[in-house]
Amino acid sequence: MADKSSMRVPPMIWAQRKDKVWLTFRLENVKDPVIDLTADKLHFKGNGGPDNHPHEITLEFYSEIIPEDSKHHNSGRDIVFLLKKKDQETSFWPRLLKDTKKPHFLKTDFDKWKDEDDSDQEENENYGLDDMMSSMGGLPPGMMNSMGGMGGMPGMGGMPGMGGMPGMEEFTPDDNKENEEDSDDDDLPDLQ
Repeated sequence: MADKSSMRVPPMIWAQRKDKVWLTFRLENVKDPVIDLTADKLHFKGNGGPDNHPHEITLEFYSEIIPEDSKHHNSGRDIVFLLKKKDQETSFWPRLLKDTKKPHFLKTDFDKWKDEDDSDQEENENYGLDDMMSSMGGLPPGMMNSMGGMGGMPGMGGMPGMGGMPGMEEFTPDDNKENEEDSDDDDLPDLQ
């Protein structure tokens, strides 16, 4: 095994809810990693990445978790941890780690992130698109969930010719037939 000086730290992303933390090691092709999860720490060691380099890190959490209720999954592309918070009444952690210094290898997982003041509704999340569109004057709240595509936008008339928009004529495939008759394509030489 490689010495400590040649060990790398795996890149990570994290997100949280009131009761849990997601931690993802973005390290592919890790075979048989050594994972030691306790109430206040996570130790990881394993070879991975495109060059199968050794990686190792010990993380000391901001607050305690429940190791026996926590899980992890190695997908081959990454290793995802779902860590159950011990004190669920304290709510959101201000950071993942006990150390106040921001580590360079740890980023926010914006796909899973939710702020403390966001609603607890996790079903049918649209990540604020309803609010954004209604504040722009485009769609009434709730419309984004029912839209199947551009055809649902008001004033767009189903989009093919934008018939509902002022100043835009409806286009149908038959409108192009008059242009086909005087096409210059007939005068082209054969390809050899």
